[in-house]
Amino acid sequence: MHFEINATSRQAQGTGASRRLRRAGRVPGIIYGGEKPAQPISMDHKELFLVLRQEASHSSVIDLKVDGQREPVLLKDVQLHPYKQQILHVDFQRVDATHKVHVKVPLHFLNGDIAPGVKLQGGVLSHVMTEVEVVCYPKDLPEYIEVDLKDLAAGHSLHLSHLKLPPGVELPQLARGEDPTVATILGAKGEAGEGEGAA
Repeated sequence: MHFEINATSRQAQGTGASRRLRRAGRVPGIIYGGEKPAQPISMDHKELFLVLRQEASHSSVIDLKVDGQREPVLLKDVQLHPYKQQILHVDFQRVDATHKVHVKVPLHFLNGDIAPGVKLQGGVLSHVMTEVEVVCYPKDLPEYIEVDLKDLAAGHSLHLSHLKLPPGVELPQLARGEDPTVATILGAKGEAGEGEGAA
């Protein structure tokens, strides 16, 4: 999926300047990284809001057009108003096609309702992780990673090492020797105690 956001560079900074931008329907932000200095920018709130509502925009390379000049970036941080549907500030990181990026990508769980541990054994599915950090070149960045639960039985877990990764994508946690649980099916109520005693 392709995302594009228009932005303009801004000179005035500070709380007062940011407040004036927000009143005018714009969002203050910053682009950093690469060999260029950090650049303060502002964007139209409505346009930005519509893009960021889409889950894939949080784990995709975005074409940011700053004063007409294209900058490929990743969304690094979003500050939201505590209760209004308002974006207060956005941080973007420049992307270089020749350098790998570290990005958190959402997990999409499939077939949880037909997993044997749920359908046949009455277990309760627990999503322990909802996103995972990946390392890859920008061109290989996936919008999400699928987690297929169709064979998961009650009392069993699916770990990071079980995930099927797209080509060119690595999981830094595995490289560090970590293999955390991604999802597990807890035994049906009344059976959990027996399972724990047997373990």
